[in-house]
Amino acid sequence: MIARMWRGPVRKAQKQAYIEYLKETGLSDYARTPGNRGAWLLCQDKGAEVEFTTLTLWDSIESIKAFAGEDYERARYYPRDREFLTRFDPKVEHFEVVEVAPR
Repeated sequence: MIARMWRGPVRKAQKQAYIEYLKETGLSDYARTPGNRGAWLLCQDKGAEVEFTTLTLWDSIESIKAFAGEDYERARYYPRDREFLTRFDPKVEHFEVVEVAPR
């Protein structure tokens, strides 16, 4: 299993609007892509901004490519992202999931 992480800052006043936007775009795209095991949207206040992190779990790099394309190490952005994000980091991080604690 592979964990994929992306980060992006948004002005604090746009926090709730960005959450709704992500529900309509990225989070729904993750859910529709075969091989996706779940998506978590995290946020952390950073003064005037809120930093968002998406953490998604995937069966394999091939399933990530089905979502992100062959250049899967680049972030996938949506048309209205420029309305919300104050900075763009084109790179995402991938981690091998080596252990999951039992519930």
